[in-house]
Amino acid sequence: MNHETGLSVEERVSSLFQPDTLLPAQYLDTFRRKTHLEPEKRLVLAVLEDAIACFQKHLFARNRKGRGMFREAEEWIMAEGSDWLFSFESICEVLDLEPQYVRQGLARWKERKLTERPMAKIYRLTPRREKRKGGVTVAGRTGQRFLKAVGR
Repeated sequence: MNHETGLSVEERVSSLFQPDTLLPAQYLDTFRRKTHLEPEKRLVLAVLEDAIACFQKHLFARNRKGRGMFREAEEWIMAEGSDWLFSFESICEVLDLEPQYVRQGLARWKERKLTERPMAKIYRLTPRREKRKGGVTVAGRTGQRFLKAVGR
C-alpha cells in the first residue's frame, strides 16, 4: 500500500480508467471562494475611486477644506514604499494595477489641467452685496448711507 495517497497500486491503476465525476456542490465551491473576496475588492476600489475623485475635484479648490482634501489625496497617491493595508500601492496590488502607471497618469492629468486653466483675474463689475447685522442686505454707497442713518 502506498503511504502517500493511502491507495494500493490496483486502486490507483483502476482509477485511471474511471470517468472524472464532479458534484455540483464541488463545482460551485470554486466560484464561492472567488466571490468571497469580492466585497473586499469593492471596498478597496471604492477607496481608490474616492481618492482620485478628491484629487480631481479639488484641484482648484479655493476654500481650506477643499485644498486640504486635495493635498491629502495627492500625498496618499504619491507616497511610496508604504506597507500599510490601505496604502495606495497595496490597493493597486489588490486590484492588479501598476501604481507608477496610475501615478504618472494622474500627474499628467494635473499638469494638463493646470496649463488649461486661464490665468486672467476676474474683476467684478457690480458691487458685492454684503450682509449686515439684523439680516439687512445692502449694496454700494446707498446701502451704507442707509445703514448710517438707521444707526447700524
